Amino acid sequence: MTDAPLVRRSPVPASLCNLAKSFELIGDRWTLLILRSALYGLRRFDDFQLDLDIPRSVLSNRLAGLVESGVMERREYREDGQRARIEYPLTEMGRSLGLPFIAMTAWGDRWLSEGAPPPLALKSKSSGQTLKVALVDERGKAVKASDVETVIAARTLIEEK
Repeated sequence: MTDAPLVRRSPVPASLCNLAKSFELIGDRWTLLILRSALYGLRRFDDFQLDLDIPRSVLSNRLAGLVESGVMERREYREDGQRARIEYPLTEMGRSLGLPFIAMTAWGDRWLSEGAPPPLALKSKSSGQTLKVALVDERGKAVKASDVETVIAARTLIEEK
């Protein structure tokens, strides 16, 4: 693989780039760790706090932001004999972060594991085969990195001028 050619500007201005908007919404350390825990199934404030050892004020602030943005919802629950409390389940928007988080896990397994086996793996329930992250075309066929082309939307070019 050869280096990409030198460019002096991103092909899409940050103000129009959905990747940049995604980073703005969920890109700080604590928010990413909260989402990671939520994707593993945590929903309750005290569970997040204990799992992450995050300051309560920071957790409260980040959860409020995730609720406001539609990534999580704020829902009341009550255990028998206890007062009502709040839990924070992921919305459909939040659950859809699973795939990019799996891709980041695969990247970390490759580049940050220092040769240790990954602490977890995803397997197909039906075949038992280990799953890998891949780009696929509209028909589900895997595409090699050398066959990927970036196409800039005409709207982006018009709005940039």
